[in-house]
Amino acid sequence: MPLLRVGEEVIFESSVIVEYLEETQPGPLHPHDPLRRAQHRGWIEFSPTVLNAIAGFYNAADGQGLSGQAQKIRTLFERLEMELGTGPWFGGEAFSLVDAAFAPVFRYFNVFDEIADFDCLTGLERLACWRKILHRRSSVVNAVCPDYEKRLQAFVAARNSELSGLAAVTA
Repeated sequence: MPLLRVGEEVIFESSVIVEYLEETQPGPLHPHDPLRRAQHRGWIEFSPTVLNAIAGFYNAADGQGLSGQAQKIRTLFERLEMELGTGPWFGGEAFSLVDAAFAPVFRYFNVFDEIADFDCLTGLERLACWRKILHRRSSVVNAVCPDYEKRLQAFVAARNSELSGLAAVTA
């Protein structure tokens, strides 16, 4: 669980820490308009739904479960694709907290794509462009250790799941 120490106090939970930083640091990442800000908060709350589906995917015990979870992820991504504009970022020209929330989501697919094409992203062109630009942003790149993908591969391999079996075959 992430923690942020502020003097003698501690704040916990990622979204709460981010909101605290948003309110106390220069260069806010939420839109200025209250309606757009509320919409962005909704999409930030949507990101754990996608992460939960990803957890179901890498933990699926068999091929049927894996396919079902892949379809669930696909459906969530289709919903997200409909929300995206011309970019380059989620809300247009400026990097926002929604972008920060979804960067870890797409990072999983750097490893999953090496195993097989699970059709989670196929044909979702705006999502693919967004994923690429997030992957190149220095704050996203530097948010994890340099060997993150190798660690994620080891994590997947240790799951004793359908995906870990597929990963072993492609290794």
